[in-house]
Amino acid sequence: MGDSFTIQISSNLVKQLADEGEQFKKKARKPKTKVPRQPQTKPQPKKQSPKDEPEPFERPGGTGWPLQPPLFLPVPPPQYSASAELEAIRSVLQESEKVMEKLQKREKEMVQEVTERAKDLHEKEFKIPERKPMPCLGEKDACTECYKEHLKDPLKCAHLVNSFADCVRRARQVMSVSTDK
Repeated sequence: MGDSFTIQISSNLVKQLADEGEQFKKKARKPKTKVPRQPQTKPQPKKQSPKDEPEPFERPGGTGWPLQPPLFLPVPPPQYSASAELEAIRSVLQESEKVMEKLQKREKEMVQEVTERAKDLHEKEFKIPERKPMPCLGEKDACTECYKEHLKDPLKCAHLVNSFADCVRRARQVMSVSTDK
């Protein structure tokens, strides 16, 4: 794509451009026989001397455009067998697909293994503590019922309040002894 190229401009086009607007009658063109050109593989640069410079096109009114060198198109590279290239690409693609299947299978195995290990670790480390029964729950409920029945005279519930306070004191002593061990 980075190849450079040149365009050769005919003398008729130069005349038309130079005369600016004069219209010429179109003449029937004689078919030219095409001579196949042999492309040069590596043109060797010649040292130009003043004699080798292209002579400018002379028009009747003065100097004109210089003649352009002939246009040489690059030779297309030899075509390789497309089927051989396709087969090579297909084989690489098949190998890649096999590797991908192996990787996906290994990934599934690893995910399953990690999930199992996480479950085991979670079961070992994070057990839900057993709920201990609230101490003195019966005494508390008895106090609450007594207060509801004797709204105007709460002193009638004093014996229940004392028994609830004794129960709480005993429960605290039991808990403090078990935490000291």
